[in-house]
Amino acid sequence: MTKSKNTNIEMEEGSGNVFADLGLADADELFARAQIGVHIFKILEARALKQREIAALLGIPQPEVSHLMNGHYNRFTTDKLLDFLKRLDLSVTISIRKHQPGEPYQKVRFVRPSGPVRRPAARKRTRPVAA
Repeated sequence: MTKSKNTNIEMEEGSGNVFADLGLADADELFARAQIGVHIFKILEARALKQREIAALLGIPQPEVSHLMNGHYNRFTTDKLLDFLKRLDLSVTISIRKHQPGEPYQKVRFVRPSGPVRRPAARKRTRPVAA
């Protein structure tokens, strides 16, 4: 038998940017960098590459690949993340316009590519030969 305790938990709705909710000064930049990092992670995950293959593709040492794949995007500059997108053969467009009150200063938007989607070639798996 379980007893349930009726407690009122105070909650506050987030802004959509956890960094702003934490009161960090560069929250918009951190959020934009995290969005780019997650997008890169999803692309690499879909390609099912090994970390050494990712390192060669992105031009970084394997330990940095580990940080990237574990979501440590603060270890990379925005420029470095944009370079990764270029190395993944993706186009990046930056638009500049007047800031509107209440909106973030930096916003990332991803557009589905038009045309055929390039899928990675299936890798052949080999099994070790029993001795």
